[in-house]
Amino acid sequence: MPHFPMDSPDSVRSLPARRSVLGAMAATAASPALLGLSSPASAASAAPVAQPRALPGGGDLGPNVIVFDPSTSGIQAKLDEVFRQQESAQFGTGRYALLLKPGTYNGLNAQLGFYTSIAGLGLSPDDTAINGDVTVDAGWFNGNATQNFWRSAENLALTPVSGTNRWAVAQAAPFRRMHVRGGLNLAPTGYGWASGGYIADSRIDGSVGPYSQQQWYTRDSSVGGWANAVWNMVFSGVQGAPAQSFPNPPYTTLDTTPVSREKPFLYLNGSEYRVFLPERRTNARGTTWGSGTPRGTSLPLTQFYVARPGVTAATLNAALTQGLHLLLTPGIYHLDQPIQVDRAGTVVLGLGYATLIPDNGVTALRTADVDGVRLAGFLIDAGPVNSSTLLEVGPAGASASHSANPTTVQDVFIRIGGAGAGKATTSMVINSRHTIVDHTWVWRADHGTGVGWETNRADYGIRVNGDDVLATGLFVEHFNKYDVQWYGQRGRTIFFQNEKAYDAPNQAAIQNGNVRGYAAYKVADSVTTHEGWGLGSYCYYNVDPTIVQHNGFAAPNTPGVKFHDLLVVSLGGQGQYEHVVNETGAPTSGTSTVPSTVVSYP
Repeated sequence: MPHFPMDSPDSVRSLPARRSVLGAMAATAASPALLGLSSPASAASAAPVAQPRALPGGGDLGPNVIVFDPSTSGIQAKLDEVFRQQESAQFGTGRYALLLKPGTYNGLNAQLGFYTSIAGLGLSPDDTAINGDVTVDAGWFNGNATQNFWRSAENLALTPVSGTNRWAVAQAAPFRRMHVRGGLNLAPTGYGWASGGYIADSRIDGSVGPYSQQQWYTRDSSVGGWANAVWNMVFSGVQGAPAQSFPNPPYTTLDTTPVSREKPFLYLNGSEYRVFLPERRTNARGTTWGSGTPRGTSLPLTQFYVARPGVTAATLNAALTQGLHLLLTPGIYHLDQPIQVDRAGTVVLGLGYATLIPDNGVTALRTADVDGVRLAGFLIDAGPVNSSTLLEVGPAGASASHSANPTTVQDVFIRIGGAGAGKATTSMVINSRHTIVDHTWVWRADHGTGVGWETNRADYGIRVNGDDVLATGLFVEHFNKYDVQWYGQRGRTIFFQNEKAYDAPNQAAIQNGNVRGYAAYKVADSVTTHEGWGLGSYCYYNVDPTIVQHNGFAAPNTPGVKFHDLLVVSLGGQGQYEHVVNETGAPTSGTSTVPSTVVSYP
């Protein structure tokens, strides 16, 4: 997304279109026999002839999971090697997870490029301490951080060399379970354009300086201070957050997060790899790990099918049917049928931006209407044959209550186009009640290859049919029609960031009956209860700057449907909003890129 320097907001002259393994698994984890499991051969001999042989759980994490311990030689050189490969590989095929065993590491600077995740393997971030930095900057893109996507840092304690760690990211770049023993700078060197981002379950002892970041969401964390705001800074459950003051300065602050459950993560218990499953919290505030061991349960890796690129969807489904969870190691997975998750409590966890591509118009992943499914840490990339949907949480008509044990969708990102032509009618459909969508970026690409109004056609981003769904950190951009459609009752969204599609060829292409343009966030007329906090939509109609968008938000005008702290922005005067929500809110005008805001609606 374009960023306008704060000292010259109308400057658009050069506006871009936005935006062998070290360390091995313990021998017990690699050998099914030592784990008390039958080897494939013995399983086949013991089973009836007609039965398929059982798939083993556990195993090696593959060549793109690189495991370090403090005694490993050449750590910095290996980090630098991966960064050189991934720094500008925005649509490349490389995928890496860098995992650090508990201990103390001195003098490291882990620079992260595309499709690179770094994480500690302790139960607490403080178990894995780096006297050094985990850095994201934008030198590869001339100081513009608006395309620093698809990378992550998790479960580490940092003592930055300069006292401040730099994390200049855009969308799909989570900062989770991190302890920064110092400050955090969210802007690139030179303070160029930046537009992220997301922090959860983290503690920053010093101050966070967003500087040029246009919008940001921080959840269930602790900060020593917060320096400034540009357009839209949202906090829920954050100790030390600035007070509510939208729109001047534009801080939206909720004391707690209504419901949250942190993302599953891989850790070491001695030499055994396990996956920790944090417990659900209500009215959460602060980190889960600040007073000792986090609360939750864990699963041994032997209960996971450790998938490697090249495995078929049929094999993944066989593993699920067998009762295993899925751990997707880094790489690209082509699917000729949907991954079908039918068992309550199933975990599908990706490492290093494991990427699912439906090849023949299928849905990449579907779940049944069951309790407690956890989907986390992977990317779905639309294939060249149109998929009607890419991710479905629950079947159509799902109605069971999951209030005590919801399904969570966390750091699951969807892309249509960019890496090649892709198409999907609706990217993500949420049918199951009480689902928590915690940080997603659903993106119809505006740059890369396979990009054009019809080339990467994708009419709808997210459709929510289920009741009682909560979204915390919702990033949805550039769809041909509605970016978000909400049909379920009692839905809630805390933080929404959107851009309308840049490439609409003319006004007629986005005409919605008698309405000019499709709202970014549409609550269906049948909905009687809905609430949103800290929602923003931007337009940049650079193909036809005369396009008028009637509003960013559309909803029934009823007392039970409430919005707090809304904004719309016309970037550099490329297109115009007439209103913010329904018929309310002043139009955007001129090239000054000043938001039009509504503090409360109705």
